Amino acid sequence: MNTTSKLSVSRNKGDGIVARIFFLDLGGGRVLSANPDGSDLQTLLIEGRKLPDGLAVDVAAGHLYWTNMGNPKAHDGSILRSDLDGKHMTTIIPPGGTFTPKQIQIDKVNGKLYWSDREGMSVMRANLDGSNIETLVDTSEGDAPPGPDARKWCVGIALDAAEGKVYWTQKGGDNAGEGRIFRANVDIPPGQTAARRKDIELLYENLPEPIDLEIDSRHRMIYWTDRGDPPRGNTVNRAPIDPVSPGVRKEPEILFAHLMEGIGLALDRKGRRMFITDFAGSVYSANLDGSDQKTLLFAQGNLTGIAYAEIQAQPPAQGSGAT
Repeated sequence: MNTTSKLSVSRNKGDGIVARIFFLDLGGGRVLSANPDGSDLQTLLIEGRKLPDGLAVDVAAGHLYWTNMGNPKAHDGSILRSDLDGKHMTTIIPPGGTFTPKQIQIDKVNGKLYWSDREGMSVMRANLDGSNIETLVDTSEGDAPPGPDARKWCVGIALDAAEGKVYWTQKGGDNAGEGRIFRANVDIPPGQTAARRKDIELLYENLPEPIDLEIDSRHRMIYWTDRGDPPRGNTVNRAPIDPVSPGVRKEPEILFAHLMEGIGLALDRKGRRMFITDFAGSVYSANLDGSDQKTLLFAQGNLTGIAYAEIQAQPPAQGSGAT
């Protein structure tokens, strides 16, 4: 299915730029795309039940990257790549290169992929071609994967490449109030190891069950979905990255509630809006302050990762009659 040809008639940004959302259906093993208002829904590819979870877009190279969790009890997680229209799918990180990869982010400037590995209890990265796999953070404390302690499970990940920081969530048990958000430098300090780093900062704790994570570095805000029970769970939250004063942080603000197992989160930073998925199969949008909430799609499967991108559309084929 050729996405770019359809994008050429969905211009909404001027200068041939189109905005699209891309998202994953874990249950059906599908990668999907739509306009930001939910129209022009397309299934880009179906790869089977490999449990896709995290999704990122490399606009300049025209690539989608996504994680496959695989069997959470087996060491068979993988990362795949395709063109934006779903063609030319290839395996970047083969099964076993990671345990249970979850959310994924791209550092285009430095040519790196970053992801959280849940049962692998780690934060990892690799080159965009899948080479040079590294473990940056090891939260296992000696436990062998699949880690039995959910407090050590790394799930969401966000990146501030300009500041040289990586952020991640450790969700804890189901709705246990053990969820935490951490930050560290993207590189392990000299003389230290992934398991014994002294630069790890705890930003927030006692959260119901934090999942996917995004940051707005310009406005110094962190956003995340929470899969726990109401009132604090099944929500989208935000909080300042920086403390109000040394050792004092502002309480998280609930922006969007009543999700049905909230998972995916993507920010349109320029447009000041966000896109959210939940496991019940809905896609939502809202402004970054939580206003103007909309349900864009529903009953689309078991939705996980979501990404927002602005893409250069291909011009209509000559003689096609498109206007």
